Amino acid sequence: MLHDNGIDKQVMEVIVRMPGTALDDIVLECPDLSWNQVFLVIDRLTRCGSVRLMPKGQGRYTVQLSESASAASRGEQQCDYYS
Repeated sequence: MLHDNGIDKQVMEVIVRMPGTALDDIVLECPDLSWNQVFLVIDRLTRCGSVRLMPKGQGRYTVQLSESASAASRGEQQCDYYS
């Protein structure tokens, strides 16, 4: 499955700028992307360990950078789940 690095970057910029933000708020911060596009990026980033989804009840989740994502931002690791 191919993914668009521009979309990944846009979503990651929101997560970095707004740590612990709700999934729905990330969607609102990316008005040119659909909910599905944002969800697919977060799903992929979660599976490769770059971000963590934290349940907040009633179907709400917040998204946080994981320790491995912090390392990746320092150039130590890169997420290539679907590459």
